[in-house]
Amino acid sequence: MTDTDSARPAEGEARGPRPSRLHSLMRFIPLIAPVLLWAVPCWVLLHAGQHWPLAVALVGTAVFFLGLVGMPLAMVRGHGRRQQDWAAIIGDTLLGAGWVLFTWSVLLGVLLRAALAATGVGDSQDRARIVTWAVLGVTAVLLTWGYAEARRVPRVRRIDVQLPRLGAGLDGLRVALVTDTHYGPLDRARWSARVCETVNTLEADLVCHAGDIADGTAERRRAQAAPLGTVRATHARVYVTGNHEYYSEAQGWVDLMDELGWEPLRNRHLLLERGGDTLVVAGVDDVTAESSGLAGHRAHLAGALDGADPDLPVLLLAHQPVFVDRAAAAGIDLQLSGHTHGGQIWPFHHLVRLDQPALAGLSHHGARTLLYTSRGTGFWGPPFRVFAPSEITLLVLRSPRTATAP
Repeated sequence: MTDTDSARPAEGEARGPRPSRLHSLMRFIPLIAPVLLWAVPCWVLLHAGQHWPLAVALVGTAVFFLGLVGMPLAMVRGHGRRQQDWAAIIGDTLLGAGWVLFTWSVLLGVLLRAALAATGVGDSQDRARIVTWAVLGVTAVLLTWGYAEARRVPRVRRIDVQLPRLGAGLDGLRVALVTDTHYGPLDRARWSARVCETVNTLEADLVCHAGDIADGTAERRRAQAAPLGTVRATHARVYVTGNHEYYSEAQGWVDLMDELGWEPLRNRHLLLERGGDTLVVAGVDDVTAESSGLAGHRAHLAGALDGADPDLPVLLLAHQPVFVDRAAAAGIDLQLSGHTHGGQIWPFHHLVRLDQPALAGLSHHGARTLLYTSRGTGFWGPPFRVFAPSEITLLVLRSPRTATAP
């Protein structure tokens, strides 16, 4: 393994993507989201023709009001200056539960009620109450299942990826990808150890962590991240920063990963050599790095490739899929990313697609570039995954210059 560092910036390189439509929309979400999340279900379940007894209506309305007030307060105490884990757990859980309840209140409030009316089931009060119980039932099932999905060790997703420029000596190279572990308020040290044990069973040549290790500083989440030091790879373990590192003293995470034996690829590359052929393994800081104000941190692709032979194939780690436009322009062969979580809780993926060019899986960009977007290994915030399962990914790189091995 050859280590090649870059210190010379390229003239005229783009300084970062312009604010996306989702980023512009996000400025208004903190103001309107809590009201919508709690007021819409309150109306659909309690006040849309059910004619519940007064006590039921009053108690139910009070519960929704507590959610409306309590969720933002808990989120501020948990993720703001105080960083109180117990408050973050409450706020995150209420956020996830509110989102699922809101989604199915809207869907069933419209579709089921229309279907019941079309088939002549009951009177208006009966139909309204059926909708209420259906929404509560679906929400309970999805939250229970989603919690189990979020807390389990991810299944391994294996995919063969053919790279036209990959030399025959590198055919069959095994690349394990974990990303978005998001160690946080819920202590997942045991989960972390089991994830690392699973990665080790893959016998990978290269293990990659594509960022968003944790929510919180390295000092605070060290115990949960420590099992990463047990991960084994034949050639190298490499890491790039995600946007959440820049909310939590990113340099501390870079230093800890270095201490645990991982190679932080901060706008630099390594050369992976096998069977007489070479693969450039490059990494860039997250696209939010420069706006973080942290000295020396920015996404600098030209720096990451400085000194690399342009005829060699390149595997690039970049936390966000949106970086693929720059990767394609530079002729990168394969970019590995995370960040999207596959939407995490359906149907949030529709909002993710406003911000990112890919949601999950393998996609083609430009003349040569492939992008693999992981749904993530952990979860952010709400401890739920609904129709967006987590994953540990094993990518087996294939060369067209030799027969594919079984």
